[in-house]
Amino acid sequence: MTATLHWFLPTTGDSRTDLSQGNAVGAERHRAVDEEGGRRPTIDYLGQIARSAEQLGFDAALTPTSSWCEDAWVVASALSQVTKRLRYLVAFRPGLVSPFVAAQMAATFQRVSGNRLLLNVVTGGDDVEQQRYGDFLTKEERYARAGEELALVRALWAGEEVDVDGVHTRARGARLAEPPEVRPLLYLGGSSSAAIEVAARHCDVYLTWGEPPDAVAEKLDRVRAVADGVGRELRYGIRLHVIARETAEEAWAQADRLLAGLTPEEIERAQAVMRASQSEGQQRMIALHNGRTDNLEVSPNLWAGIGLVRGGAGTALVGSYEEVADRIAEYHELGLTEFILSGYPHLEEAYHVGEGVRPALRRRGLLAENREPALS
Repeated sequence: MTATLHWFLPTTGDSRTDLSQGNAVGAERHRAVDEEGGRRPTIDYLGQIARSAEQLGFDAALTPTSSWCEDAWVVASALSQVTKRLRYLVAFRPGLVSPFVAAQMAATFQRVSGNRLLLNVVTGGDDVEQQRYGDFLTKEERYARAGEELALVRALWAGEEVDVDGVHTRARGARLAEPPEVRPLLYLGGSSSAAIEVAARHCDVYLTWGEPPDAVAEKLDRVRAVADGVGRELRYGIRLHVIARETAEEAWAQADRLLAGLTPEEIERAQAVMRASQSEGQQRMIALHNGRTDNLEVSPNLWAGIGLVRGGAGTALVGSYEEVADRIAEYHELGLTEFILSGYPHLEEAYHVGEGVRPALRRRGLLAENREPALS
């Protein structure tokens, strides 16, 4: 199977210097740099990114979620009206709305967008943030609830009438008046056994953050074994940042510039927040650097500098266009077919990837053909 490239919508804002978006540390830092060139996540700016990603041949745009982001569903719905082909990988957070409402929202999105919705299942890896939303379940309970809700949502999308009396989910006579013609694909990332179990049973694509190839291969083997055990076959994807330039020297110079904008105090403050996370994936990201700045190339062209201050995906592919294509090809050989990429700032970096890396991948025969526009 060929590779598919996706892009990212920075719904906490964007900058040439700010690595720390997507959490409280990032939100505070972004406000501080606003007057120095930071970009607010207005619909006009996000629309620029979405339209550019579409023009450059990206398949979908990940629309993230946290209490520091603009709402993913609202942003993606708005942007679907200013794009024609680009799909939106929108965060679906079990437990924050009823599964019936989530299924109904997804069906509506499919109709108004021309079937361009994908859903990224986010159970939450931080009790503090979940409680901010009014959710007081434990991590294990959140995954159990996710499994129940995903089973219900998929049944509703299939046009079934459902009665459920689960531990976390209840419904009587639940049935969508108009199920979606095309069921949204479900994505899920997570390193814990509970996450892998939910992905294997209910989702279509398993996602990993950008670890060295050996670590990724070991994780994918674990997921395949669980999926085989329940009689299912998944697709696999990876979430990475990118710093790609015509030459490796230019790319690493940009990485150095991003790192130079961080103070030791900012790094330690961000690390303290991330160390408190219950996410196994987050702890694996931290282990790549342990807060140190002196050995951040953790695998050829894989740089862990972003994870010093940014929660979640914390590694970037850094190098020339050909080198970045080499690394994508290496991950592809492991069985990864979906690559969710981002860079700082997201508008300009989309062009580096779209005009530099994509042609290198195309020459190797690795790229999937672009989808036809979904709307006339």
